[in-house]
Amino acid sequence: MRKELLTIALLSAMVFNQGCNSKKEEAKNEEKKPLSLIVVEPGHFHAALVQKSMYADVDSVVHVYASEGPDVKAYLDKVEKYNTRPEDPTHWKEEVYTGPDFFEKMISEKKGNVVVLAGNNQKKTDFIKKSVDAGLNVLADKPMAIDAAGFDKLKEAFASADKNKVLLYDIMTERYEITNTLQRELALLPEIFGELQKGTPENPAVSKESVHHFFKYISGEPLVRPTWFFDVNQQGEGMVDVTTHLVDLVQWSCFPNVSLDYQKDIQLLSTKRTATQLTPSQFKLVTKSETYPDFLKKDIKDTLLNVYSNGELNYTLKGVHAKVSVIWNFQAPEGTGDTHYSIMKGSKANLIVRQGKDQKYKPVLYIETTDKSKAYEDAVTAAFKSIQDKFPGVELKKIPAGWEVVIDAKYDTGHESHFAQVANKYMEYLKAGKLPEWEVPNMIAKYWLTTSALKQAKEKK
Repeated sequence: MRKELLTIALLSAMVFNQGCNSKKEEAKNEEKKPLSLIVVEPGHFHAALVQKSMYADVDSVVHVYASEGPDVKAYLDKVEKYNTRPEDPTHWKEEVYTGPDFFEKMISEKKGNVVVLAGNNQKKTDFIKKSVDAGLNVLADKPMAIDAAGFDKLKEAFASADKNKVLLYDIMTERYEITNTLQRELALLPEIFGELQKGTPENPAVSKESVHHFFKYISGEPLVRPTWFFDVNQQGEGMVDVTTHLVDLVQWSCFPNVSLDYQKDIQLLSTKRTATQLTPSQFKLVTKSETYPDFLKKDIKDTLLNVYSNGELNYTLKGVHAKVSVIWNFQAPEGTGDTHYSIMKGSKANLIVRQGKDQKYKPVLYIETTDKSKAYEDAVTAAFKSIQDKFPGVELKKIPAGWEVVIDAKYDTGHESHFAQVANKYMEYLKAGKLPEWEVPNMIAKYWLTTSALKQAKEKK
């Protein structure tokens, strides 16, 4: 009996030691993680979406610095939902500091090495500059600058980041939407696309249009937007916000891996801005606020809130005529959502992404051509094999106008998943210690264009 008890005791001790060793090993592995996130003033739901996934090189402890209020609470609630979801839960541990001196506290403590910024855009450029000045890497939601003064400060921030050997990068999720990715890949195939056309101001070679909605569902729940989101002085106008994505896609698709010089390669031709009107009941539905705050009083006429969220700009990029436009409506019709239209005109075919009723409001990519010859059809089939090698499961379906690109459902991962894809790419760059040569000049070119377009549009009034 004593022998049995002794054996049980020894086995228990072994299990206990293994458990301790396992925990020590976990702790040790956690300590080895080279990256640690600092989330600053997370006023936009994109901050939480960065944490919808875990990352191999990122510590599970996240240090949060914010002013006290509903914005940080909404962020923490979303992260908690990701931590407690039944399938593939995350395991973030949030260490939170709130107070009016949150930013100074973050800079003095430096408890991590990657600052994540997704919130009030009025303060964002300043936060970016001070973070890189302090030797911290920055992953920032768009836009990184919302006016001409912000652009000048952003240029200084990129110079400071270079000097301090840290990486400053913005979250361009739309590059990871599969139809955008494939449109870019197809434009690289002269057998299919031919050469990118130059176009004219009336008939641009590249057009990208985006329709967004103030009221929508995120992670299955109605999105509550902060009241400041509707103040263009804090959020930025539509021309400097969503158009950032569209301008980025034009650069990325038309001149892949090419460094652009905004002083030589871009000519701004024309701009237009208009307002979307919200009723008091619509404002209450999307913000949960009973009244308009004082900072919005300047934008109210006959009880309607006028938000300058719509913008259009026409320009040339290395001689290619391009047009981008964004429209914000209050709410999408039932069964629909945000939509995107994109066309790239080639000498042999046009590459078009449509997302309307005929596409059941899902983006669909088409190759449209006037060349109906068998020789061209054979060339398309042969050249498309290189796309299929990179993206198995992508097929061509013949239609009267040319072809529809049929994309396997595994590539349709949804907008929310693109944040993890951007973050993983950024972490690859951090590991390498540098961004691709073209990324910084092209970010500078992008923000010069959007902020200059806003300045031009406002001066016309």
